[in-house]
Amino acid sequence: MAELAVTGPSGRAVPLSVLDLVPISAGATATDALVASTALARRVEELGFHRYWLAEHHGMPGVASSSPAVLIAHFAAATGRIRVGSGGVMLPNHQPLVVAEQFGTLEALHPGRIDLGIGRAPGTDPRTARALRRGTDPMGADDFPEQLTELSGYFRGDGPVLAVPAAGNAPAMWLLGSSGYSAQVAGLLGLPFAFAHHFSGQHTLPALELYRERFRPSAVLERPYAMVAASVLTADTDERARRLALPSALQFLRLRQGDPGQVPTLREAEEYPYTPLERRFVDDRLASQIIGSPRTVLDGVRELVARTAADELMVVTGTHGGADRLRSYELLAEAVSVAGAVV
Repeated sequence: MAELAVTGPSGRAVPLSVLDLVPISAGATATDALVASTALARRVEELGFHRYWLAEHHGMPGVASSSPAVLIAHFAAATGRIRVGSGGVMLPNHQPLVVAEQFGTLEALHPGRIDLGIGRAPGTDPRTARALRRGTDPMGADDFPEQLTELSGYFRGDGPVLAVPAAGNAPAMWLLGSSGYSAQVAGLLGLPFAFAHHFSGQHTLPALELYRERFRPSAVLERPYAMVAASVLTADTDERARRLALPSALQFLRLRQGDPGQVPTLREAEEYPYTPLERRFVDDRLASQIIGSPRTVLDGVRELVARTAADELMVVTGTHGGADRLRSYELLAEAVSVAGAVV
């Protein structure tokens, strides 16, 4: 299967990839979510998507992606070509030695297919963050440069101790961000950078500008490489797509209200008694996403690529039910293919 790519500025081929939170829908279990995501990984590989990343979230009843390394091992074994990685490992939650051992093992098992995307935020509430770490010493975002340096050393074989089999089995390393800090660090270290446009769209362009301005060539990259993660949902019609987007929007509203839960059903999302403020929040949330028919979504994707000059686009799709989520990726791939953007 040829690799999917949309046409960027000046005719550039911009690969398409997938970010998966392994969502748990109302009425389903974590097992159901994992089965659905496994089917999705296999299908998007068939469709030609470039990479498949798993997020790290903790303490969220509607998200089953709390163990990226375990999930990556499973999804890499269930597929054969697509790159599989973390979007990302939240480094403050883990000892660098453990991350090095896990991802060195993954790279040894699946040479040339593993990505280690690293985030600076804990990605959870303070109580859960404390439970993830041994001891009482604070270790958070302020320690990120030191943690990153230590982690890189293990893969080179010059860390504080020997990390087996990390030495000599380095995965492709990325920095993730939703603000300017990680953008600058990625640029100064000459690493590829992935920006979370799907929940921090107002910061996308300033962060990418910082990354490109601060970029220094390295042994990893000669020039900047920026990937943008965007929420995209495709259905047969614009109206159908907007309806399918409502459950995830309601789930996100509840999360912001301190009530995280599973992805609601479509009926629950449509019948929910929104206050005017809640309705405005949901409308703003949907307006920041690329939602619609294949034609509408293709236009939106192309516009985002042109506006950000992204080198790669990572698509995250949320709705109730694995079938509609899988179909969204199929329709996107078909639209790209019909438009003649397959390379």
